[in-house]
Formats: sequence, structure tokens, C-alpha cells
Amino acid sequence: MLLRGLHAGCSRTLGALLRVQAAACQMPRQRRAGSEAGDRHRCYRLSHRQLVRLRGRDTGAFLQGLVTNDVEEVVSGAREALYCHLLNLQGRTMFDVILYRLLESQEEPTILVECDATLLDDVRKHLKIYKIRRKVDISLCPDLSVWAVLPPEHSTETSSDIEANGKDVLVCTQDPRTDAMGWRLVLSKAVSPLDIVPGSNLGDIQEYHSHRYKIGIGEGVKDLPSGEAIPLESNLVYMNGISFTKGCYIGQELTARTHYTGVIRKRLMPIQLDNPMPPGKVPEKAQIVTESGKLAGRFRSYDGDVGLAMIRLAYANEPLHVLTAGDVRVGLRASMPNWWPKDEQNQ
Repeated sequence: MLLRGLHAGCSRTLGALLRVQAAACQMPRQRRAGSEAGDRHRCYRLSHRQLVRLRGRDTGAFLQGLVTNDVEEVVSGAREALYCHLLNLQGRTMFDVILYRLLESQEEPTILVECDATLLDDVRKHLKIYKIRRKVDISLCPDLSVWAVLPPEHSTETSSDIEANGKDVLVCTQDPRTDAMGWRLVLSKAVSPLDIVPGSNLGDIQEYHSHRYKIGIGEGVKDLPSGEAIPLESNLVYMNGISFTKGCYIGQELTARTHYTGVIRKRLMPIQLDNPMPPGKVPEKAQIVTESGKLAGRFRSYDGDVGLAMIRLAYANEPLHVLTAGDVRVGLRASMPNWWPKDEQNQ
């Protein structure tokens, strides 16, 4: 059976496909002891992500001129979620966002824009600047929450057998960036994901961030500094976040030129530290150097012994070091995620 539900009085197939063991659906929702907890889907409340609602007949055309991806795919219903960036005039990333289509009206599309919570007001102001006279209403969504659902540890299953009550589910879809990031839920704050995903449990948000770091997914202003990050160096192509066939949008020129020249010398990559580091021990944008002292990149963010860094590809396979507070060198290794294109992994 496909995961199905009702939304706004209409029957539709929800986009997320979650595999839940039949036995789990018959069990109470409390945590199971020991290793069994690792056999269940884990739900994470993403309080660091917030939503802006866009509604109106010009919503699609409005966003199409602002974001890197083809908004028509989500407005038309061809896709339920779309990853993209909003750029400045110089082609640098200002905000990383995920767009979700709500099927409320064909005449006046409604799009939810998921963004970094610390930049929520900046995102709203940015949208209002370019709204001009377009028929688009821009509002915040304080009554909604964003959740991530990750599959059981070591699981390779990707489909589902659950029935969801869609009146409680605004969005339920696979993460558009990569299958390795599981699924996204948008719910009313009064609704628990444990009622949506039977047999699941609540996870610690640090587990979610550690998972992102291990597979090399940047998210939010710490990983993608506003006004500094270059989209293609942040793996926007690999994360299905850009269209090179859509029309013009703000910041397109530098991005297109970089793509067609094929010259990308640095990439955001997952890194593994030799030793776990306490929070704040590694300064923001700390230098990463080779054994001989050559600059190999800049640190972005971390949790314990895993993190993200902007690494020069020429040094990606070498032993590297990051300079921590007090100029202490800590060894690290960069790696190429297995969800990257095979030709990139083999370089």
C-alpha cells in the first residue's frame, strides 16, 4: 500500500515512501530498549529550520526569477519538494531553501519555503524587496514545524506500507537533496510525528547534524555562509538544486559561467577529525593545511569528530590538519560521499 492521505478535502498520494515493519505498526510508541531502537525510524524536530508561506497567482513566476532551480516543477505538481538557493547579484548564496507545494488551489498556488531559522526575517525581507506588484502574499508560519525522518540505522529499505491521516500532514516527501537524507515532514505544532510514522521514535537533533556531516550535506548559514558560499562549490548540482535550462534569475551569470567552464577547484566535503573536539574548540573558518603547511581549505562546522569543510580538491586525498584555538594542529581526513557522481568519486 502506498502512503496516502487527505489534504484540503482531496485524496492524494503523499510523496514520502517509508518502510515500516508490519510488527512495529502494532506496537505502542514508547522507545524499545537496547539495540531495537536502532531498528526504527527516527524523527527529528528541526527547530533550526522555519517556514515562509507564499500564496497567490504570481507565486510561481515570482520565485522563478529568484531561485536557482526550476520552480515550475513544484508549482505544476511534478515534484513535491525542490531544493534551491537564493543568490545575491554576485552569484553568492544568500539562503539555502527547500520549496514545498501545498495543493490548496490551482489558481492561487501556495508554496512553503523552508529556510534557516536565524535568517527568517532576512528571507522575508528579501522576498518583499522583489515582490513589487506581483500578486503574492508573504507570511510566516509560527504554527507549523519541520521534521526530518531518517530510516533505521544500517537499513537499505526505501518504500512504505503505512496509511497516514493527511489532514494532519501538510507535507510528507522524500528529501529532495539526496535519498541519504530520508524524508521531510511539515506538521502543525500540535501534531506528533509518532502519530504519522508508526513504530518510530524521537531522535536527538545532534544525531541529525552528525548524520548530515558524515554524508557531506551543508544546511544553514554556518555551513553555507550568507554572501560568501559559491553554489557549485557547495555541491548544488549534486544535490539536485539547480537548473541550467530555466530562464534568468538573480546571480545566474557567475553560476552558469562556472558550470560551463567546468572549473571547480574547491568543494564542501565531509571531514573526520582524529579526535573528538568540544564545541567552540575549532574557530569558524579555521585554516586547514597540508603536512607541508600549504593552505588546503577552511573549516565550516563540526560535531565531535565529524564536520564539513571547504577543501581544495588537489589536496583532498592528503593527510590534513586544522589549526584549533591556540594554534594546535589536529589531524583530519576529507572524503567523497558515495552519493556523489561516480566520476567525481574516482578522481
